[in-house]
Amino acid sequence: MIFRRGRFADLVERQLDLFERETILLEEAAAADAAWTAADASTSEELYGDYQLVVDAIGSELHEIRETYAAGLDERTAEDYRRAFDARARKRFGRLASFLEDPD
Repeated sequence: MIFRRGRFADLVERQLDLFERETILLEEAAAADAAWTAADASTSEELYGDYQLVVDAIGSELHEIRETYAAGLDERTAEDYRRAFDARARKRFGRLASFLEDPD
């Protein structure tokens, strides 16, 4: 069986590698997640809010990367690229990439 990688697989992988190397948000998300998960009931809600702010910032940065590249493509190609980017980002970063939506 031949494994066929998508048209944008290498590009998206390089974009996500660069994002992961250049951002401190992933470390901040891990710290915020640990803090709110270990918190007592009196502070967990506020700490969860802090965690959600970091998750939103990650999603916003991923969205900006995606849309910056997609802006240079024709509409059909941009949709293919967005699907590839979103799928790989969600697979790689899980709930941290929840800000990204399927265009379907």
